Amino acid sequence: MTRTAVLICPGRGTYNKPELGYLHRHHAQRMDLFHSFDAIRTETGQEAVTALDGASRYAVSKYSRGDVASPLIYAASLSDAQALADDIEVVAVTGNSMGWYTALAAGGALSPQGGFRVVNTMGTLMQEQLIGGQLVYPFVGDNWQNDATRKVELLADIAQINATNGCDLALSIDLGGMLVLAGNEAGLAAFEVSQPVVQERFPMRLANHAAFHTSLQAPVAAEGRARLSLDLFGQPEFPLIDGRGKIWWPGATDTRALWGYTLGHQVTETYDFTRAIQTAAHEFAPDLFIVTGPGATLGGAVAQSLVLVNWKGLSDKAAFQAQQEVEPFLIAMGRDDQRALVTG
Repeated sequence: MTRTAVLICPGRGTYNKPELGYLHRHHAQRMDLFHSFDAIRTETGQEAVTALDGASRYAVSKYSRGDVASPLIYAASLSDAQALADDIEVVAVTGNSMGWYTALAAGGALSPQGGFRVVNTMGTLMQEQLIGGQLVYPFVGDNWQNDATRKVELLADIAQINATNGCDLALSIDLGGMLVLAGNEAGLAAFEVSQPVVQERFPMRLANHAAFHTSLQAPVAAEGRARLSLDLFGQPEFPLIDGRGKIWWPGATDTRALWGYTLGHQVTETYDFTRAIQTAAHEFAPDLFIVTGPGATLGGAVAQSLVLVNWKGLSDKAAFQAQQEVEPFLIAMGRDDQRALVTG
């Protein structure tokens, strides 16, 4: 029997030490594809993706860089998307932040090589300019129950800090029960002072992350549009859900608008991953939500996004866990125990 699925592609921060060797472990049969990515890296004098993945040692200082992490994540995520079992029918594709680029390729709007050019170009530009930074802070507690009042309070604090002379701070990604904030050093530091430490680790800075999805990235977006041609973009094969919750339908997509969004709004405005997941749930009602690898950290944000709207009675973390035990519907391909549930 066919299982319908929404495919979800992860963003930065998902290729870490445990993921080293991911391409070789899970996708040795796709080396021709990876070598085509290597050839694109060679054009710009960058280290091959296969060499990066096949290294014997992982160093955060290197592998968290945008020009290293982005192509590795893309290669792993796209390959996972191509490895689904035959009984899985993909009904829509979405992604988080950089994962939008992967979603474009997994959804057919970009070729695998075209998608790699987009990811590698934007990851390199972000790293070269490295404008601002990011931090993460939750507005829900350990039970994941919605706390709309707390979220409003945090957004008000962000706005107040942003209005302070010398401070830039904005909501970068609405990520389930988390807020990813981005800004300059003064803005980030002001937020860290204004809010208490929660869960013993937040607010948490993200290494080698720029102020993604804010107006600070306007120069990166402009350079991306100059380097990446509209000709790379075509009609998607599957519905694509972007960082506003907008659906781009096969056969009805304005490819110039898709190019403009991808290298414009998507770079400089808030990415609402929560809304993308909720749109996927309400519009497509899939049997499964499949998060491609590498890593498995995005699964929590997907689950929280569903809990926030009480999807199928998921009122809190305990309800989600109980459902997962009975009949898993959220599958993270970066987890070996879950990967086997959706691969051929």
